[in-house]
Amino acid sequence: MNINDTVLKYDEKAIFALRELYSKYGYTQYKMSKFEEYDLYVRNKDFLISEGVITFTDTNGRLMALKPDVTLSIIKNSKDIPGFVQKLYYNENVYRVSDKTHTFKEIMQVGLECIGDIDDYCIGEVLSLAAKSLVSIDENSVLDISHLGILSSVFDSAGIPEDGRDSVLKLIGEKNTHELTRLCETMGIEKEKTELIKKLIGTYGAPCDVLPVLREMLTGSCDESALDQLETVIANISDEDFAKIIRIDFSVVSDIKYYNGIVFKGFIDGIPQSVLSGGQYDRLMKKMQKRSGAVGFAVYLDLLERLLSDVRRYDAETVILYEEGTDISLIKNTVEKYSQSGSVSVQRALPEKFVYKKLVKIVKGEVTEVENNA
Repeated sequence: MNINDTVLKYDEKAIFALRELYSKYGYTQYKMSKFEEYDLYVRNKDFLISEGVITFTDTNGRLMALKPDVTLSIIKNSKDIPGFVQKLYYNENVYRVSDKTHTFKEIMQVGLECIGDIDDYCIGEVLSLAAKSLVSIDENSVLDISHLGILSSVFDSAGIPEDGRDSVLKLIGEKNTHELTRLCETMGIEKEKTELIKKLIGTYGAPCDVLPVLREMLTGSCDESALDQLETVIANISDEDFAKIIRIDFSVVSDIKYYNGIVFKGFIDGIPQSVLSGGQYDRLMKKMQKRSGAVGFAVYLDLLERLLSDVRRYDAETVILYEEGTDISLIKNTVEKYSQSGSVSVQRALPEKFVYKKLVKIVKGEVTEVENNA
């Protein structure tokens, strides 16, 4: 995808590219209503990115909400079928409070979910599609991967109590080692165990460099089956073209009440926030009384607007002005010529505040490029 291609809006181009990518791997489109019963979101409010939910009362008296999330609706309507994996993708509008404006905003979100008897292949496939999603938007991207099973196991070994783990995870996500040290001291955690956690979250880099270090660092301090799984999944996608964007980063965390196993976030150069976020959420499935496992991710298209902040946006690449009586075939031939290199707007007069790259005039049967702002 070329960021300078202005035939479609940037988010529209991303949607088309991602839909094509997911369909290619057998994911079918999931369509849903704009609203759900409010109770669905109340029972899982900690899972939501934004606390604000727009509500209204339906004609039958039920309290409804404009959907702030898609995953919860997909889980609600999924079925537990032994041996079956349901693969879905979506592009839906969600309604949540914007970090930028702090007001409600309609946001287009694209993502996919893999639900059912998932295994390491399924997790690797979802990671692969997450990486390919990032690269399709911008090649200057990074997919950071962590494993909550490893972190949970280290917490167990260190003796971190259940009611303190959310606070520890928050500080890990912020890479706030100073406050993490203080908190561990307050909880009576051995200094050696605290230093191991700090060393773990400070270990960052390409899998080929980091995984051997992790193996040496964590032997005897965590459930090695979690580390085995991370190594297996990474190994199965290491020969792909996108492998160069993958990094191991244990500061990538998610709510441990909902997520387990591998979690990940995607970043694009020029945007400080993650534009893609996902992971394995078997615990959320269990909370919603489902026996299946699940892994998926979402791409937040509203954040892609920042990519265009330093790129000039044109209403059309070329404006072609013609005078009354101009031969129609000449206009058509001129349009055909200039449309090969971008969008074309044919006008009798130049629209006010119209942004263009080239201005072409057809006067008395002559075609002249009178202005080029490229």
